[in-house]
Amino acid sequence: MKIEGHGQAKILTQEEIELLFNDGLQTDRDRALFGICLYAACRVAEACSLKVIDVFTPANAIRSEMVIRKGNTKGKLGTRTIPIIQDLRLLLETYKHPQHPYLFPSRHLNHHWKHMNPEAASHLFQKACEKVGIIGASTHSLRRSALTQMSNAGIPLRIIQEVSGHRNLEQLQKYLEVRPDQVRGAVSALSTLSYVRKSAYPDSSPPTPQNPLPHHQLSQALTDSETEEIPEW
Repeated sequence: MKIEGHGQAKILTQEEIELLFNDGLQTDRDRALFGICLYAACRVAEACSLKVIDVFTPANAIRSEMVIRKGNTKGKLGTRTIPIIQDLRLLLETYKHPQHPYLFPSRHLNHHWKHMNPEAASHLFQKACEKVGIIGASTHSLRRSALTQMSNAGIPLRIIQEVSGHRNLEQLQKYLEVRPDQVRGAVSALSTLSYVRKSAYPDSSPPTPQNPLPHHQLSQALTDSETEEIPEW
């Protein structure tokens, strides 16, 4: 949990995500912006710097994939192409973006970035979290929550890395949260390595000197052996 700028950003629960998007965020623009952070698992600076053409076609239709340009990524490692899922598509359909090259233009016309300031976006997110009582979250919570959800769903880390844009798997793994119940489940799997032989069902135990047949079965077995005919081979 992140407290006063220290620690990792909180992983959001499903209930917190519902609260945030339904009650915390107040405008269609803000829901679209932070929906991109969540459903594209991207950084807030990457979302703020998106151009309209990166998400919409020239005919203003939502693309099947959005483009996060190399120049806007951390470390400028490479361009990423992220599929736009239905949840994000609904948020983008609701947002009526202005006639501007950037999807989220700056309100200050003379600002050199021309797009929304990531620090201003972070401030909006904090206000939304405070409104619904979410503590320890930041805009990075959306990215961490998305990547952790993919990991929990069994998506291979190499594929998640393709979405996240991390330089290597070691960096990616630092983002992922391990829940206590996952640790308990992992340790429970070790019960198959038992140092004692598991007890068999009583009816299936073979006769041994320590476990002879009951007397009536033993006598019957002797009688059968005495009357049994020896076949001619």
